[in-house]
Amino acid sequence: MKKIALLTTLLAGATLGTDALAQRTMNLAFTPPLDSHYGDAGRAFADRIDSLSDGEINIALKPSGALGGERDVIEGMQIGTVELAISSTGPIGNFVPEVYALDFPFLFKSYDSAHEVLDGEIGQDILDALQPAGLIGLAWAENGFRHVTNSTRSIENPEDFKGLKLRTMENEVHIAAFQALGAAPTPMSWTEVLTSLQQGTIDGQENPVPIITANSMWEMQDYATLTSHAYSPAAVVMSEIYWDQLSEKEKGWFREAAKAAAEASRETVANNEQAGIERMRKNGMTVVESIDQQAFERAVQPVYDQYAERYAPELIERIRAAQQ
Repeated sequence: MKKIALLTTLLAGATLGTDALAQRTMNLAFTPPLDSHYGDAGRAFADRIDSLSDGEINIALKPSGALGGERDVIEGMQIGTVELAISSTGPIGNFVPEVYALDFPFLFKSYDSAHEVLDGEIGQDILDALQPAGLIGLAWAENGFRHVTNSTRSIENPEDFKGLKLRTMENEVHIAAFQALGAAPTPMSWTEVLTSLQQGTIDGQENPVPIITANSMWEMQDYATLTSHAYSPAAVVMSEIYWDQLSEKEKGWFREAAKAAAEASRETVANNEQAGIERMRKNGMTVVESIDQQAFERAVQPVYDQYAERYAPELIERIRAAQQ
């Protein structure tokens, strides 16, 4: 009887070992904390893959820059050390210049028009442009319209930017826009930003409301201006190295999961936007909600004059035409 019991135990252990080996784990990296719109997107992605694969594929969420900044993660996907990521467009544009077309200031009119453009043919064309860089664009999730915070003064007019040292993404279109406004843009990885703000190395930064609130920006910033100077999507991206290892059925699962992630991020941003503004005020921030947008648009026109021809001008015109 003891031998039978031992054999049964060994067989059970072997079965468990086989199941463990059968399950594949893939990392999904992003820089905001888990309690954020990126975190909600990541959970939606992981849940959908778990359901579609009957638990065969496990998605391990890696928030808060656990695998590095966004540029680090993108480079990791190119060489196969990172499987999946949700990333803002700025760092991706360093590898896929067409993506920069999305970052031109005051290009998108509203959330609805941005979603319509990105969920349609234009958005798919840009996602397809990622593949030559070793990346598979799966869907467009949400960051939201970007706004400015700083610790120096309230910003109401373009002139108020003069001399402010602002962190921007590693994105020359964004950098040029703030230079046109008279600021001193400082590109840096998000993983360095909070410490730099706390130490006073930089005066401010620019991000959508959910990023501002997820990082309790009021602890280091006194002023916020809802400039809506750029709409910022987030790309759900997979390493082509791992994509090529999937069956056609599995590729369909990942595309479906990416759409679920996009929907989750957009829902969270929509729910958090107004509540986030109220939360910023309650925590002591001075919030300017209304600006003279035409004055700001005139101030950043040099960005279009300098860069539009370089970054797919026909794409910029398609985006404009699609919103008319």
